[in-house]
Amino acid sequence: MDQTTNYRLLPNMEDHECFGCGPANPSGLQMKFYTDEASVFSWVTVPPHLCGWSRLVHGGVLSTMLDEIMSRSVIYLLKRLGLTRRMEVEFLRPVFIGKELKVEGKVREVANDREVRAEGFVYDEEGRVCARSNGSFILFSTDRMRQMGVADSGILDWFDRLAGKI
Repeated sequence: MDQTTNYRLLPNMEDHECFGCGPANPSGLQMKFYTDEASVFSWVTVPPHLCGWSRLVHGGVLSTMLDEIMSRSVIYLLKRLGLTRRMEVEFLRPVFIGKELKVEGKVREVANDREVRAEGFVYDEEGRVCARSNGSFILFSTDRMRQMGVADSGILDWFDRLAGKI
């Protein structure tokens, strides 16, 4: 059964090489993002080359998934660019490679015009929370990101189009 039926697929850059979300990165997670307008979701089956012990998903990979989903929540729900300032992850249950995981991100609080707090969850096939995170993200304009040299113009122009700024 297609888990994404009740959600809207969010746009992504097809030539992006990010480890978490880049469709052009053959070694990455290639996360696709969906929304119900309150949260952002992704369904991921972690491949064997990203295991930790034996059949377990490496904790760094779970942390990456949580960072990505929280970041995308900020981007799509607030139409703002943010960089992770702080992130706390709690691992609650073992997560196994080769199993479909549901990842959910939410914006918890807009602290002020410069900082946002978000949360993320990784669920197993039975819907149990296996890992969760809280993070804070510093917000930047695309102009400031250009000045800092954090992202190239193609990515920032793509975001400005997504946010309706150009």
